[in-house]
Amino acid sequence: MIIKVCGTRDAENIHALAELGVDWIGFDFRPDSPKFVRQISSRAGIIPDYGSREAAMGKETVQNESANGCFPQRFGVFADDMPQNIVTRVVNFKLTMVQLDGEESSVMVNNLRSTLDPDIRAGINIMKTLHIQTVEDLMQTREYEGTVDYFLFKVDTAKVDLNVIKTYSGSTPFIIGSVVLEQLDKLKAFQHPMFVGVDLDDCADVQTAIKALTE
Repeated sequence: MIIKVCGTRDAENIHALAELGVDWIGFDFRPDSPKFVRQISSRAGIIPDYGSREAAMGKETVQNESANGCFPQRFGVFADDMPQNIVTRVVNFKLTMVQLDGEESSVMVNNLRSTLDPDIRAGINIMKTLHIQTVEDLMQTREYEGTVDYFLFKVDTAKVDLNVIKTYSGSTPFIIGSVVLEQLDKLKAFQHPMFVGVDLDDCADVQTAIKALTE
């Protein structure tokens, strides 16, 4: 199961999450978000060294690996942003995935992909966020099938019956978000051929943009 964490910007915290084996780590580029990541110097420990301990202490980093020898995929979260802003952050933060949280159309997604792939970031993945409460909400997926690589289904797991998600009949892999920690065991038992992971966002916060997870 993919473990996705979004909304961190502290170098030490990023490194600690990588050590735990988090699969995807995200940076929030929505200007109105309290977790907003500004364009910063690479000395700050996010780019290009990806939050190594050495960089967090203001020292030169010598390698880009965690203790287990690999790094999470890094993605950026955007909402109705200008394509050029997205492209700039893909380059500066070496993003391997873009998450679109706004009202972006499938046409916009296709245009963004053709701009990025292959000349700027070959093979970049694009994820579309959809808010799901009812079976009817899943109709939104039809516009993006064959256009995006993943869906992020924002579901209030404490209130919404996960059987709603089981009715999804598309062919695009999806992540379940808006997860509360108390529901993780329930999600571990969830089965669907396109279900690939969970998004631990606010539920992992100990303070703004700082995450606390255990194995």
